[in-house]
Amino acid sequence: MLKKSFTLLCILCLSFGVNAQIQHVEPLNWWVGLKNPNLQLLIHGENISETQPTINYTGVSIKKVNKADSKNYLFLDLVIAKTTKAGNFTINFKKAGKTVYTYNYSLLPKQQASAQMRGFNSSDVIYLITPDRFVNGDYSNDVVAGMKEAKINRNFDGGRHGGDIRGMINSLDYIADMGFTAIWPTPVLENNMAGYSYHGYAITNHYKVDPRYGTLEDYKELSSKARQKGIKLIFDEVLNHTGHGYWWTDDLPFKNWLNYPDTKTSTNHRRTVNQDLYASDYDKAFMKKGWFDRMMPDMNGENPFMANYLIQNTIWWIETLQLGGVRQDTYGYSDKTFLKNWSCAIMDEYPNFNMVGEEWSVNPLITSYWQKGKKNADGYNGCLTSIMDFPLQEALVNALKEKETWGKGLVVLYEALANDFVYADPSNILIMGDNHDMDRIFTQLNEDVELTKMALGYLLTTRGIPQIYYGTEVLMQNTGHHKVDGLIRSDLPGGWKEDTASAFSGKGLTEAQKNTQLYLKQLLNWRKNNSVIANGKTLHFAPFDGVYVYFRYDNQKMVMVVMNKNDKSTTLETKRFDEILQNKASAKNILNNETQSIKNGLSISPKSTMIFEIF
Repeated sequence: MLKKSFTLLCILCLSFGVNAQIQHVEPLNWWVGLKNPNLQLLIHGENISETQPTINYTGVSIKKVNKADSKNYLFLDLVIAKTTKAGNFTINFKKAGKTVYTYNYSLLPKQQASAQMRGFNSSDVIYLITPDRFVNGDYSNDVVAGMKEAKINRNFDGGRHGGDIRGMINSLDYIADMGFTAIWPTPVLENNMAGYSYHGYAITNHYKVDPRYGTLEDYKELSSKARQKGIKLIFDEVLNHTGHGYWWTDDLPFKNWLNYPDTKTSTNHRRTVNQDLYASDYDKAFMKKGWFDRMMPDMNGENPFMANYLIQNTIWWIETLQLGGVRQDTYGYSDKTFLKNWSCAIMDEYPNFNMVGEEWSVNPLITSYWQKGKKNADGYNGCLTSIMDFPLQEALVNALKEKETWGKGLVVLYEALANDFVYADPSNILIMGDNHDMDRIFTQLNEDVELTKMALGYLLTTRGIPQIYYGTEVLMQNTGHHKVDGLIRSDLPGGWKEDTASAFSGKGLTEAQKNTQLYLKQLLNWRKNNSVIANGKTLHFAPFDGVYVYFRYDNQKMVMVVMNKNDKSTTLETKRFDEILQNKASAKNILNNETQSIKNGLSISPKSTMIFEIF
């Protein structure tokens, strides 16, 4: 009897235990109805290359079976016909004519047509969130067994503090009430690193939400509930590098899956090589192949299988979360041919989508290079629709901090905007006063409340897509600890139940914090209902005596913005603006609804950005 039981157990193991030997199949699932009928599956399992896969499902055919350098991988090229119906199909892996492994794979129906997937645009204002430092909505996931960083320590600026996806879900009412229309959380995918990975940019699994943030279902809930409140979800993606300790690290599919896998050579950060007429091949190679950090391996986009893997991962998250956009980290560090293929593949699938790339350069000739439609000297033209405007960010801070002298002060901001001719689409550029990688705007402006409000007024009325970093509304700062990332990304007051101050209730906030929060809220909600700011034309006048004036206008409405850096109020002579004001007679202050005649000049408050509706 014992012998028979043992024999039966062996048969059951052979019959039902085989899937345990297929460790990964990615993408995890796919969809019918996509424009591109091709799908490449990464299949990882012990000696999987010794098998021959077969599929018997109407509309799904195997185009090619690709072996890798490692015997534990296959890359299976499938074609999904337009008439294919959603459902599950079995992949049989045969050896010597016998099925040794099976795997069930799902094809899902699309939730909406690709053309209906609309991305963020200039009508939006984006709220940038570092999830670990925003709100702790679920204390039960603060510590997760098996994760390499096992502790929560709010007293350590480089450690994990416990913020999560549930915290963002619970804060959607606050975000919507403030007037934001999009959120950009830094990555919440698995970062199973020994430390300093709370930021999310050291991804160790492209298809798994980090359990300390929550689950995939939580992420879907965030997206769904945000959409219900008119808030788009932007996915923060990293094409250039991963985290050390990714599941494939000890068994790479190809020898060139990663760049410099043995030497961990660092990048030279010389992003100018992408268009430098005189750049050496030596410098170009170190730029695109070098590791961003010694704990962040550089993925090789020149490997066609890696390229497909990353392109399909983007599509998978767009479909899974029904995204409102993608923010691409460290844009320009990857191979630029790969970046072109990636961006064009996404925009071909989703023609009304939007993606913004991080090119941290203060030279607009460098940043503009990547935007779709730019006519570059070398002929390069990718499909990235938006770029982060670091040149304008630097100009804004310098313009507000510098004394008004020849060539300095507000004229710096005026001339920065005058560089817009180098961009293919200036209206589709992401503008900001700060972000998660630089001193907070309040700190950059030496904790001057009035100057900070001036900066916010400018960002919400100039061209482009504004991004505001969480906590700016309550004057969060990192003064005295410049460039310390963990302090820049400090906890939002009120995000933890033990906090004594709260951005949500106002408890414990100073009057300056409350006033700034109200100021931003008024501006955001006014902007949301004034399409002239999003879609109108711009006309500006060179700064004079510490005052910079510009107009946003269309056929229905005109808005006049006056930036006054002077410590005293002034009367602005309006005759200078006759070419646009013409027969206009009155100006209404959008914050207090007070109206004044413009015939004899405008009364302007000191150190302020004043916004008037002209009629």
